[in-house]
Amino acid sequence: MASSNLRGPSFPPLPLSHSRRSAPASTSTFPSHSPRCPRLHRRNRWSACAADTLLAGARREEGKGGARVEVGDLKSWLVREGLPPCKVVLRERNSHDGKHRPIHYVAASEDLQAGDVAFSVPNSLVVTLERVLGDETVAELLTTNKLSELACLALYLMYEKKQGKRSSWYPFIKELDRQRGRGQLAVESPLLWSEDELAYLEGSPTKAEVLGREEGIKREYNELDTVWFMAGSLFKVILLHVYHAITFCSRGHLVLMINNFLVFDIMYHALQQYPFDIPTEAFPYEIFKQAFVAVQSCVVHLQNVSLARRFALVPLGPPLLAYKSNCKAMLKADQDFVQLVVDRPYKAGEAIVVWCGPQPNSRLLLNYGLVDEDNPYDRLLIETSLNTEDPQYQDKRMVAQRNGKLAVQVFNVYVGREREAILDMLPYLRLGYVSDPSEMHSVISSQGPICPVSPCMERAVLDQLVGYFQTRLSRYPTTLSEDEAIMDNWQLDPKKRIAARLVSLEKKMLNACILATVEFIEQLPDHTISPCPAPFAPLLK
Repeated sequence: MASSNLRGPSFPPLPLSHSRRSAPASTSTFPSHSPRCPRLHRRNRWSACAADTLLAGARREEGKGGARVEVGDLKSWLVREGLPPCKVVLRERNSHDGKHRPIHYVAASEDLQAGDVAFSVPNSLVVTLERVLGDETVAELLTTNKLSELACLALYLMYEKKQGKRSSWYPFIKELDRQRGRGQLAVESPLLWSEDELAYLEGSPTKAEVLGREEGIKREYNELDTVWFMAGSLFKVILLHVYHAITFCSRGHLVLMINNFLVFDIMYHALQQYPFDIPTEAFPYEIFKQAFVAVQSCVVHLQNVSLARRFALVPLGPPLLAYKSNCKAMLKADQDFVQLVVDRPYKAGEAIVVWCGPQPNSRLLLNYGLVDEDNPYDRLLIETSLNTEDPQYQDKRMVAQRNGKLAVQVFNVYVGREREAILDMLPYLRLGYVSDPSEMHSVISSQGPICPVSPCMERAVLDQLVGYFQTRLSRYPTTLSEDEAIMDNWQLDPKKRIAARLVSLEKKMLNACILATVEFIEQLPDHTISPCPAPFAPLLK
């Protein structure tokens, strides 16, 4: 009886339950939320919702065969399901590809001031793992060493999509399909680019990052069936063990065992709801990847919430909201809502932007299909390492660790702070150039990253840096001026143009690094001096 009470009306929506559906067992679907989940009905205190404002511009269009298609589906659904009065409107901009529908975006419906609440979305309209799986413990279990939150959310939405209009999430999923994982620049993540399109990123470390991320998605796809069988079979066994354990436990442990049983009982009933068709048979890899990228482009990382709620899909959130690196507005959990408080004034009709976190442009392109030229968090990574063939390698590693560095150390070169990055790298590189045992002993006994520096050693260190930056520049097939010409040509594929924007920003940072290093060379007492030989120079990657 206690277990039954725990699974009362407040139990969140779960995947397929054949005991509640008349669908044949061969059908792989997720149920509509209405039978189990307490849907958020329109309440009297929200009856004054500015539906006319939110639905501004909603219209019907003639579809194929004369069918009439409702453009305001998402907006109507949100209002119907209890969205409080808001100060935003959905508008659309044309897509670069005539085959794709226009992109929707959130704009201010009236003049706004910093600190105004643009909208508040009820938690009942927010998709999280806690809501999907019905129990925070189950959510954390399935995402521990097996699947990421994004993979779980993607799998859930794929099964929900198979429900079609029977799913209570149908308007939201339809909107995600419309956006096609595109950011507000109408460009998909490079994860969905063809091999020829990925060539636009030749020379950029971002290309390897894209390929690495895709390998990670493939690994998660291959884990779907493992987690599936774990969910469907493992907890049946655990439940039987709990039953048997209760019959043998002492009276003093009975209460504890019953409590454990209730937890496992909740898990069992939650996981029993999964569809019976295993995921890799229901969905090919390409479909899973598209769903993963779509979720990746719109997921919100909520702060100060439980692990099972930290990744959320929020209607009116991304990709309908544009990301901006120098913006401070964020979607935040506030008791029963996820709300957006704007950080700047807006005129009516102006697109609303939110902060995307401290991400470099390579990550913005990978996650959201955008590159921000004003991104203060843009950076290059430089991996340096001590030479393992150096006879004094162990001593140098000890000195590096004493000063907070590793034998393989990654340095961040932030845009506009290239000179500071070079200064941060120099002590580490100088350490790698020490070759005389007596000098190494002096370094070991010193208190700090101090190395004896001769003019020829300093020249060798700086020359290595210049050569490294020049080598990285030489890997790009285009020049900076050619990139600028590509960006200015609006007739070209937007993917090529946004790739040119990314690599041009990378090249500018590399050129700034070269200028800063050359400046240090010119400050040497005699900048014409030849560099010292360095048989065990540190490695730059």
